[in-house]
Amino acid sequence: MTPQQVVSFAKENGAQMVDFKFMDFVGIWQHFSVPISEFDEDTFEDGVGFDGSSIRGWQPIHASDMIIVPDPATAKMDPFIAVPTLSLICNIFDPITKEGYTRDPRNIAKKAEAYLKSLGIGDTAYFGPEAEFFIFDDVRFDSTSNQSFYVVDSAEGIWNSGREEFPNLGYKPRHKEGYFPVSPTDSQNDLRNEMVLELQNVGIRVECQHHEVATGGQAEIDMRFSPLVDMADQLQWFKYVIKNVANRNGKTVTFMPKPLYGDNGSGMHTHVSIWKDGVNLFAGDGYGGLSKMALYYIGGIIKHASALSAICNPTTNSYKRLVPGFEAPVNMAYSSRNRSAALRIPMFSTNPKSKRVEFRTPDPSCNGYLAFAAILMAGIDGIENKIDPGQPLDKDIYGLSPEELATIPSAPGSLEEALNALKADHEFLLKGDVFTPDVIEKWIEYKTEAEVNPVRMRPVPMEFALYYDI
Repeated sequence: MTPQQVVSFAKENGAQMVDFKFMDFVGIWQHFSVPISEFDEDTFEDGVGFDGSSIRGWQPIHASDMIIVPDPATAKMDPFIAVPTLSLICNIFDPITKEGYTRDPRNIAKKAEAYLKSLGIGDTAYFGPEAEFFIFDDVRFDSTSNQSFYVVDSAEGIWNSGREEFPNLGYKPRHKEGYFPVSPTDSQNDLRNEMVLELQNVGIRVECQHHEVATGGQAEIDMRFSPLVDMADQLQWFKYVIKNVANRNGKTVTFMPKPLYGDNGSGMHTHVSIWKDGVNLFAGDGYGGLSKMALYYIGGIIKHASALSAICNPTTNSYKRLVPGFEAPVNMAYSSRNRSAALRIPMFSTNPKSKRVEFRTPDPSCNGYLAFAAILMAGIDGIENKIDPGQPLDKDIYGLSPEELATIPSAPGSLEEALNALKADHEFLLKGDVFTPDVIEKWIEYKTEAEVNPVRMRPVPMEFALYYDI
């Protein structure tokens, strides 16, 4: 839509408020609203001022003024606000230079798309993330100087098989057996269907929904692939819709990668392909039906996998999922069909349009704009430098001997390790001014000071079980 069309769209839908949404540096949607009387076509040119110093990882207080400018192509009616409200996703600009703000994740994603086109490699990078999540009935947590605890609960949790529920009817998925029984064992089908309908109402094309492997309400709803920036926009709507549908049904949703011990965590397998003039450049006559370009792309991902983890697996909790020998793909190998490899070539169809590379290491705690941009930049580096990904691995990696595993690169074992890898390997991200040095420096600084150090310094309950009687 054009600005004029957006103004007409708002009037046609009786909008009384306008909600400006934007992505903070860490990966959480922020917003503020104005009355419709304060909104017109000039808003798309002049923007609206706000305090950038109050946003994590952004401006210092002595240079706090920033400008938010809505993107007219993102206009939708928000389905969860009682007053009819027009919703717009926005870009962030410096009020002095009038340039896009370097630490605005959406700006970084836009620059990644532009960089791909400028190289002539392709004109579109399609992304298709599979963001898994848990639906819980209750969550409680706290951490103070003398105590720390968390409790999550779900009527579906196998731990409640002996609970007095007056009556307890059973039908609770056992650990690792949630993929995918029918109701009544799957008790959340209606809730997921409601989520699908709301996703469709905001223009997101959904391919399927199902229960996932873990007990306790793990779920997956798959979106149709889309170009990089649009897909990152959709991922934010996806999280917003799913959390709000759950909330109005008295449930709570988390995209935290590993909320349960002893069962599968939530990943975000990310499918990628590069196209030009309507042709899928990843289709070819090589291994798995891939082109040389696609194989070089894989080579770039493998080369930069440790640095990518700092952006694609950006929480300390991410590395509770990424543990060698368990369900998460930590080994940087590629294979067709093989789900134990970090990079998989799906073989559901022989149609060249369906050829893509699936990167299975990322998780849904990531900032989609930054993660998709970083994945694309690593792949572009592989294509430009013709990085050989080596031989495919067509056997169960989890069953390999220690000698065989020693030759396969592995994902970092902690967020600190990943951040150190990013510090040492980020030149590929700086090409085309996509990521800038201040972004990398602030990301490492913020993650270290706000997350790594506080987690590292706190005792955890398991340590009391292990060591209190020493």
